[in-house]
Amino acid sequence: MSIMPAFEIGRVCVKTSGRDAGKHCVIIDLMDKNFALVTGPKSVSGVRRRRVNVNHLKPLEEKIQIEKGATDEQIALLLK
Repeated sequence: MSIMPAFEIGRVCVKTSGRDAGKHCVIIDLMDKNFALVTGPKSVSGVRRRRVNVNHLKPLEEKIQIEKGATDEQIALLLK
């Protein structure tokens, strides 16, 4: 069994608190050890691009191949 890195670029997560609680999002950048930049994108899951505390994210097994700072359009094409 391999150990997955919990928070990395491209990791699909579920928001656990806030107005977007229960919605899926993708990590597009890691700002520091406490914050990540995520997007749904809004057209797919309703989560807009924003900075979130990693304590408010639950990482899932899924990961998509994206570059750091990928646009919402690029991510939407991969998720549909």
